[in-house]
Parts: sequence; C-alpha cells; structure tokens
Amino acid sequence: MIDSLVTFVVGMSGGHAALAIVLFTLAVRVLLLPLSVRQARSAKVKERLAPELRRLQKRFGRDPQRLSKEVSALYAREGSSPFAGILPGLAQLPFLWLMYQVATHPTALAGQQLLGVPLGQQVAGVVANYGLISWPFSVFAVIIALVALVAWLSSRKIRATLTEEQPETLRKIMPLLPWGSVVAAAMLPLAAGLYLLVSTAWTFGERAVLAARVG
Repeated sequence: MIDSLVTFVVGMSGGHAALAIVLFTLAVRVLLLPLSVRQARSAKVKERLAPELRRLQKRFGRDPQRLSKEVSALYAREGSSPFAGILPGLAQLPFLWLMYQVATHPTALAGQQLLGVPLGQQVAGVVANYGLISWPFSVFAVIIALVALVAWLSSRKIRATLTEEQPETLRKIMPLLPWGSVVAAAMLPLAAGLYLLVSTAWTFGERAVLAARVG
C-alpha cells in the first residue's frame, strides 16, 4: 500500500520524490487552512476575553468544575471553544504518521535522493557511511539548521504572545515545543526532515499572516 501510494505521488511529480514531498506537504497545509483560520480566530477571541477570564479565575479558582463550566459558557457565547486552538495540530497527526511510514519504509524511497543524498537515510547512517566531512552530511546539516531557524523564530513568537496571567508551567513549556521538530529532523530520515522543514515554515508564515488579517 505504501509503495503504491509513493509511486502514485512521485509519478504525479515527474518522478522527483523530494518535489513530491514538498507538494504533498503544501497540499496538506492548504487542506488544513480552514482549521488554521479557526485557530487564529480562537486566539483573537481568547485575547478579547482575557479580562473576563481573569475575573472568572479569581472568582472560581477554588472550584475547578464551576470554573470550567463558566469558561466553556463564555467561549460558547463567542461561538468558539477553549480547544479550538489545538485542532490544526491534531489534524496534522495522521499526515505526520503517513510521512513517517513512507520515510521509514524499506523500499518506498529506494533510489530516491535529494541533492545526491538518499531520502530514506538518517543522520547516523550518513555519518557511518560518509563521515562528518562529506556532502551528504552537509545536506542534512543544512536541513536541520533551517528547521532550527524556523523553530527559533516560532519560539520567539510564542514567547511574545504569552502573558503573566497564564500558568508559569505553560509559559515555560510552550516556547520549547517548536524545538521538537529539530529533534525529529535529527533522528528521522531525510524525507521526514524535508516534510518538517516545509510544514514548520508554512506554519510560521501562516500564523503571521492570519494574525494580521483575521478578526
């Protein structure tokens, strides 16, 4: 099944697997765009409701059940939900799983390369086969460095949106989440790293555009 899917997608991309991964990633993100718009609107609603949310926390902070009920009712009046912001991330999970299956499949990407580096190869394998001072390792290093750059920019953006009213644990964890893509790119095959680079770069740009345009 995986082989047939890869053959079809690569065939639609003129036989270039790396291009197929990029196009597949962009298609996924366009498909999820309505959820991203909803996420951006949810963020605006949360920002607008911040004073009321603080009031509810002070009033019902010792009664979590009542607090949850009041917060849900407050969001319902705005036509939103406290969980709307996580929908795009959850919706991406099946596609991430599919990309992982493709990238780690023993034959799906056989013979397919990006700039001369096998798409099914991992960093450890590249180092073992070619060494640290080699073109294949340099290609991997560039992909990982670009993913790290996007993660750094995303982390800064997240940190700037956090407020003192939010739990301290949340304020510590949220800026670290984008760095998970760097760890994944360093451990997974090059095909998955390419997917992560395109997807995280799209996410960063998409959030910037939607934050400015969505009311």
